[in-house]
Amino acid sequence: MSVRCLTVLLMATTLASCASATLTESGQLSSYAGLQTSNGVLTRAKVRAEKDAVLAARAVSLTPAVVAAEAAASGLSPKELRLVGNAIDRALCRDLSRRFVMVDSGQPADLVLTVAITRIEKTDTTAAGASVVTGIGSKVAGAVTGAPVPSMRIPIGLGGLSVEAEARDRTGHQVAALIWARGADMFTTKARVASDGDAHQLAAEFAADFAKLIVTGDDPMAASAPSVPSTERIGEYFGAEAKSAACRRFGKDPGLGDTLGGAIGLPPEWTDKGPADP
Repeated sequence: MSVRCLTVLLMATTLASCASATLTESGQLSSYAGLQTSNGVLTRAKVRAEKDAVLAARAVSLTPAVVAAEAAASGLSPKELRLVGNAIDRALCRDLSRRFVMVDSGQPADLVLTVAITRIEKTDTTAAGASVVTGIGSKVAGAVTGAPVPSMRIPIGLGGLSVEAEARDRTGHQVAALIWARGADMFTTKARVASDGDAHQLAAEFAADFAKLIVTGDDPMAASAPSVPSTERIGEYFGAEAKSAACRRFGKDPGLGDTLGGAIGLPPEWTDKGPADP
């Protein structure tokens, strides 16, 4: 079988094993005009950007993510909702600080970014727990036999996340917007035994896409391969403070501890300390 056929087969299998994700138009954006559908392999999206205006910006203010009514009614606890929102804020601020000067909310800025979590699908903790046990069994079998044993999540009770975000200039005019939705899948989303397990992981995926839109002015769904992590990013992953002082309010990157915890299915609240203490 050719590489192309294998790629197509993998994509088809992945799509078939994804949780559904709903694109929303909840009224959180100042305008929905001009948005163009631009879906990725796993992500559904609508996007627009005035590239010249975005590229001319130097200072950016990020307003902490809000939780819309439908997302608040998802069944997650206030603590879990706060953790998901902060995961978006922290990752987005970190990625934007590579190009922009990040300033505190309310301070003068060329662009003001707002983010709203509009819908969350809870992770089924029973199914996630079963996937974790199956995954550990695969690792043990691989160690005993000396041959790798593939491990996939059970495609039941997968979570999802929907977000709306925009950037406005100094006059309040919208210069970029992204409506985004993605569900967890069997292959790329690790099973974590918590209702917010998938939403917490998908928060970073949304942040990466929105940051690409604001940094480049280009459609993130059409972006090329991921960039090589910077020295600052590697340092933050291993516990360093955020490069930008304005980003430190969102707390330290959970980094290696979160990666290891996710590998054995620990809930996000066990590995992510959330926002910094006021």
